[in-house]
Amino acid sequence: MPDDATAASLVVAYEPVWAIGTGLTATIEDIAAMHAEIRSRVPPGTRILYGGSVNPKNADAILCLPQVDGALVGGASLNADDFWAIAQSCR
Repeated sequence: MPDDATAASLVVAYEPVWAIGTGLTATIEDIAAMHAEIRSRVPPGTRILYGGSVNPKNADAILCLPQVDGALVGGASLNADDFWAIAQSCR
């Protein structure tokens, strides 16, 4: 992490390496645990995004987690209807 990084200037995106390009998503429990671990290592207030096959079916459950500040949407962003459905899950 850069020495001058602050919560206002830092966004961390986490995706399990095994999820990259596979269409697989971590369990809600695993996402929450990993985001809590990341949060313990970055400045308070840092935004942490989850990326890992976020789609309209799982976006609500992922984005409802208090440890998750948003999503890094991959393949689902290529379909406007899917992307809009994910955006609608944001609260």
